[in-house]
Amino acid sequence: MRLSIIIPVLNEERTIAATVEDLARIEPCEIIVVDGGSTDRTAEIVRDGPARLVVSARGRAAQMNQGARSATGDVLLFLHADTRLPGTAAPDVQGCMADPACVGGRFDIRLDSSRPLLRIVGRMISLRSRLTRVATGDQAIFVRRTAFERLGGFPEIPIMEDVAFCRELKREGPIACLRSQVVSSARRWEQNGPVRTILLMWTLKLLYLAGVPPARLKRLYSEAR
Repeated sequence: MRLSIIIPVLNEERTIAATVEDLARIEPCEIIVVDGGSTDRTAEIVRDGPARLVVSARGRAAQMNQGARSATGDVLLFLHADTRLPGTAAPDVQGCMADPACVGGRFDIRLDSSRPLLRIVGRMISLRSRLTRVATGDQAIFVRRTAFERLGGFPEIPIMEDVAFCRELKREGPIACLRSQVVSSARRWEQNGPVRTILLMWTLKLLYLAGVPPARLKRLYSEAR
């Protein structure tokens, strides 16, 4: 079972080299970095490494869809540039996808901070997604290619594309909730404050579920950051 790891990026020159180097140990897999028009050295750094560079229109959903079209794997894993997979990622994914009924899954998450509150945040994100079978993008969502294509990929909306996709995916079949953890950057939480970020994320999700258009949510998100 071949795994394609797809990383959407925009001005990630500070993180992308370490991310790709970390992924190079995972076999068998291909690494695809999808650049949405970076103005820094991101594309140059990727070209010099083991990943394949794909250029796309800007927008996380559009970039992930473009990466999926370029991928050759049986399973597609979507990874944020500032998130690290566990060393057991490949066998963990292969193990659950060995069940032909399983259509995809996600990892538990830990934020790279020693602050007790942020450790709790990671546990609560993992628990919430385990109960709802809906993950966020920083949990390294993975999906069987056939299921991804049936759904037409991620909806190309400016925000909440991960939530919208997962809500549709769980209608396709069982979702695996892996106990192994990805480690994601806590920079957003540290910069904006944990409590403020929690309130913002929950507000955006509730408004989305209530039917507020994603374009309006994107404006609210940008204004609140």
